[in-house]
Amino acid sequence: MHHSASQPLQAGLDTVVTLALLNETGETEEVRYQLAPAAAGNLDEGFLGEQTPLAKAIRAKRAGDVIAYSLGDIVEVRIISVEPADRRADPDAAARRQAVLDEARRKAEQTNAEMFAASYGSKWGGYEADSDT
Repeated sequence: MHHSASQPLQAGLDTVVTLALLNETGETEEVRYQLAPAAAGNLDEGFLGEQTPLAKAIRAKRAGDVIAYSLGDIVEVRIISVEPADRRADPDAAARRQAVLDEARRKAEQTNAEMFAASYGSKWGGYEADSDT
């Protein structure tokens, strides 16, 4: 992908995009994200996953473009700059996150099963098959 001064860089994977988010009261907030593959998205580290609504809204747009965008109190996004990324998104971020989520889910299910077992006899006084379920 070649780009010259006449053809500014488009927002896309592995570009760093500085945005001005305009809210309904007219205030702007400047944010800076690197567009990353969905699996590597991590806003805390500044990586905006390509599947997010914001990434989809700005994809292939250029510095100076203004995009109508409605999320929460945000009404408009203006692209301040698009630059080549100087770091790579962590392709394993999603796998690591998923491992954490899986462990949390496993613990929650175990807790739920224990709570259900504990309340099972006392709450309903035994179990009766319900014919209309």
